[in-house]
Amino acid sequence: MKPEKKTFVILTPGFPASETDSTCLPMQQQFVKALKQQDASLNIIVLSFQYPYAVQTYSWFGVTVMSFNGQNKGGLARLLLRRKINAALQKISHSSNIVGLLSFWYNECAWVGKKFAAKNKLKHFCWILGQDARANNHYPRRLNLPAAETIALSGFLQTEFKNNHGITPAFVIPPGIDTNLFADGIQEKDIHLMAAGSLIPLKQFEIFIELVAAIKEQVPGIKAVLTGDGPEMERLKKLVAKHDLQSHLLLTGELAYPEVLQWMQRTKTFIHPSSYEGFSGVCLEALAAGAQVVSFCKPMKQDIENWKIVNNKEEMKKQASELLLNADSTVAKSIPLTIDDTANKMLMLFER
Repeated sequence: MKPEKKTFVILTPGFPASETDSTCLPMQQQFVKALKQQDASLNIIVLSFQYPYAVQTYSWFGVTVMSFNGQNKGGLARLLLRRKINAALQKISHSSNIVGLLSFWYNECAWVGKKFAAKNKLKHFCWILGQDARANNHYPRRLNLPAAETIALSGFLQTEFKNNHGITPAFVIPPGIDTNLFADGIQEKDIHLMAAGSLIPLKQFEIFIELVAAIKEQVPGIKAVLTGDGPEMERLKKLVAKHDLQSHLLLTGELAYPEVLQWMQRTKTFIHPSSYEGFSGVCLEALAAGAQVVSFCKPMKQDIENWKIVNNKEEMKKQASELLLNADSTVAKSIPLTIDDTANKMLMLFER
C-alpha cells in the first residue's frame, strides 16, 4: 500500500549549503520557503546535483535537502551521479507518496526527473529559468519534453524557447518578491546608481562603469555601487581607475544577500546592463526597495511600473541621466509579483 505522506521533489543543480548560505540562488530559496508555507503538510525534498560540495542529507528551514557533490563532472562521473540520484528517488518513492517532480532548468535535472517520472507514472514539470532557453542547449532536442510539461520563468523565455527549439512552453510562472525582506526600509537615498550580479562578460558591467563616468560630467558628486564578484573583477577595477572613478564607484565584492538589499534601499536608480536575462530577480528586488530600474531585457510582454527598457547603451545613459536629474523621480516601493503568488501558481499546476 502506498504511503499517504505527500512528497514534492525538486531537482536542482545547486542549493544553499546551510540556512546561512544567503547568496546561493536567492529566488529559488524564497520559492522553496514559500512552497512550504503554502502547505505545511507537504513534505518537500530537494535533490541538489552539483552543489554543495559534499554528499549529505540535511534540514533547511524544515525542508530535506540531499546533495550529491557532482561538481559538474562529465563522462563516467555523470553517469554514476544519475544512478545515485535515481536510487535516491526510488527510496523516496517507497517511503512516501510523490505528488510531483519539478526540475529547475532544462538540463541534467530535467533529464533525470522526466525519466523517473515517466517510468513511475508521476507528474513532472521543467521550469525554464534562463540560458537553458538558448539555442546551444542540447537537452531540449534530446529529451523533447512536450509543451504541457514546460514552464517558462517569463514571457521573454517562452518566446525565446519557441524560437530556438520549436516548442512554446504551455505555462509562464514568473518569480516574485518575499515582501518580508523589505518591511523596514532605509529612508535616505544617498546612492545615485547601483548594479549587482556575477561579474561575468554576459552581465556587461563595463557599460555600468562607462555610464557612471558619463553621468559624473553632469553630477560631479555621483555615488555608485557595484556588488558581486567573478572573473571580470580585475578588468572592471582597471576600468574604474581608467575613468578616475575610485572616489565615486565602490566595487564591494560578494556580499551576503541582506547586505545587497540594504544597498538597494539606499539607491535611486538601479542599472542592469546584462545582454541576456530570463527574468532578473535583482530588478524586482530593486523595485521593491524603492529604486527605478533601467535594463536592456524586457521580461514580460506587459510593462512593469518604474522599470524602463532601453535598446542600447546610449539610451541607457540618457534614461539614467534623466531619472537622476529629475527632482520628481523618487518612487515608492513597487512589488508587482510576490513569491507567494509564484508558489501558489506552481502548486495549482501540479494539482490540475
